[in-house]
Amino acid sequence: QDRWHYLHLHEHHCGMTAEAWDKVARSADVFLNVSGASMFPDNLNPRCIKVFLDTDPGYNQIVMATRPAWSENVDRWVQQVRQHDRHLTYAENLYGEDCILPRLEIDWRPTRCVVTMNPWEQLRQFPPPADAPFTTVMTWTYFKGPLIFNGVQYGAKAPEYDKFHDLPKRVKVPLALAVSGHTQPAEQIKADGWIQVDAKSASLTPQNYVDFIRDSAGEWSVAKNCYVATRSGWFSCRTACYLAAGRPAVVQETGWSRFLPSGEGLIAFSTMQEAIDGLHRVSDDPHRHRNAAWEIAREYLAPDRVLPPMLEAIYAPSPHPRQLPPAWASDLPARSAGQ
Repeated sequence: QDRWHYLHLHEHHCGMTAEAWDKVARSADVFLNVSGASMFPDNLNPRCIKVFLDTDPGYNQIVMATRPAWSENVDRWVQQVRQHDRHLTYAENLYGEDCILPRLEIDWRPTRCVVTMNPWEQLRQFPPPADAPFTTVMTWTYFKGPLIFNGVQYGAKAPEYDKFHDLPKRVKVPLALAVSGHTQPAEQIKADGWIQVDAKSASLTPQNYVDFIRDSAGEWSVAKNCYVATRSGWFSCRTACYLAAGRPAVVQETGWSRFLPSGEGLIAFSTMQEAIDGLHRVSDDPHRHRNAAWEIAREYLAPDRVLPPMLEAIYAPSPHPRQLPPAWASDLPARSAGQ
C-alpha cells in the first residue's frame, strides 16, 4: 500500500512523497519499465539496470521499425526504448523460425506474464454459477493508425473476432464479451449471439475484475491479430488471472503452446472447430479443467516460477542464450495435448 508513486503531469506527487521516491530510486538495482510507460527517474542509481519490458509484441517492434507518421513523438520514444540496458519481451517465440517479428538488432530476452496467486486462488472455493458464461474482457481497437510491416497490415482484436463472430450459435454454452472502444459493432455482436457486458463496469476496480472472473465459467478469447499473425508466442496476463482463479481458458494460439501446456485447463485454438471442441471439452468436465487451470497457473505463471528466470535474464551478459529456462520447460510434454 505504501510502495507506489505516481507523478501526475510532472507536477503532483501521489502515493509516496517525492523525497521517499528519490530514496528508492537512488538505491535501486533494477528499473523495470513495464510497456515503456514510465520516464527514467531523475535520481536513478547510476549502476541500476534499466529494463524495458515489451508486453505488446508486434505493435512495439513494428512501430520501432517503421516509425509511422501517425505515432506522436515516435522518434523520441524509440530513442528512449534503446536507452534501456536490457530488453525483455512477452514474445516468447521471438526466436522461433516461424516468428516474423523484426528484432531490430536488439538483444530481446523472452519472458512471460506473472500472476500473484493470492487473491485469485481464493476463488477456487467458489464454483461459478450453473449458468455462468465463458467470458473475456477486450478493447476492440486502439491503434491510432495502420500498423504495416513489409506490406502487411496488422490489427488488434477485430480481425480475429471476425473469424469466430458467430461462435455462440455453434456451441451449447453461453458466451459473453466485455468490450470497450468506440468503434465496436455492438449491434452485430448482439446479433451474433454474444452476451454483452460493459467492460468499464467489469474492470473499473480490482474488486470488479475479481468478481467478473469469479462469476465466469472460464475464458474464451481471441488474441490481437498482431500477436497471432506474427506467431509471437505472446500469452495474456488476463488469461493468467482466470487460470489462477481456477477458471479454465480456451484461448487463441499465438505460438504460446510451445511454452505452456495445452489440453486440460488451458486449451489453444486456431480454427472454429478447435474453439468449439475446446469449449465443449471444458463444459463436459468442468471440475477436472478447473483444477488443471489452477495447476498451470501455479507451475508456469506464479511469481516463484517467472521472476527468478526473469532476474537471471536481466543479469545475464550479452548476448543472452536463447534456450528456455529449465524451470519453465519441466514436465511440459507430459502435460500437453496434441503437441
